[in-house]
Amino acid sequence: MHPMLNIAVRAARRAGTIISRSQNRLDEIKVDQKGHQDFVTQIDEEAEAAIIDTLLTAYPDHAILAEESGSSGEGDYLWIIDPLDGTTNFVHGYPQFAVSIALQVNGVVEQGVIYDPSRDELFTASKGAGALLDNRKIRVSRCRRLNQSLLATGFPVRDPTVLKKFLPTLNAFLTTTSGIRRAGAAALDLAYVACGRLDGFWEFGLQPWDLAAGALIVQEAGGIVTSPEQNDNFLQSGDVLAATPAIHTLMSGAISSAIKK
Repeated sequence: MHPMLNIAVRAARRAGTIISRSQNRLDEIKVDQKGHQDFVTQIDEEAEAAIIDTLLTAYPDHAILAEESGSSGEGDYLWIIDPLDGTTNFVHGYPQFAVSIALQVNGVVEQGVIYDPSRDELFTASKGAGALLDNRKIRVSRCRRLNQSLLATGFPVRDPTVLKKFLPTLNAFLTTTSGIRRAGAAALDLAYVACGRLDGFWEFGLQPWDLAAGALIVQEAGGIVTSPEQNDNFLQSGDVLAATPAIHTLMSGAISSAIKK
């Protein structure tokens, strides 16, 4: 394992321990609302602090982009952190949330970790070295037909203008696939595409910390990750389409047609 990936795994597991220990006292956890249907808990903040402490202890000169504390530092190495993706699920005791950590070097994501503390599943990838689930190689599914595919998405309810763009795409897939899942944690949706549990995932209006690690893991597992318009600016735009190669092409065409109607 790459040394920097190893440190990221250590940080993710440390955050996961904080999250796991809090699950039996959810009624005691302080929850604040950052925006419409956008929550933060003291556990998000504690987990993020633990991640940053672990990373900066090993690499004090590296920069940080974290969901709760924002940006700090400068340099070629940037850690992109979501300490608890799926906070709404977490506060309801719904076991679909994860820690997501990525390392971007000179603008290119080179290391990625997604850790699911509820299932104790660890997804990792290093650029050019493949993707792993608990140290086992993973690949995207072999699905090639949209009507046999299982897709995932997220509802962009925080921004009505994005929701208006999203709804036609949802309608396009409701009757043309074998099913659509909305579990509420984009990082895990991407991890599930990487290991073949899902065949594709699309969403609008995400943040870099939602996408960076998962996108690398999908790519290293043989999948394709772009914006729905098939360009590479998904980390900037927040609009993403990740899927097996065949399903990616079919989904991109369907999304394009749906938006144009």
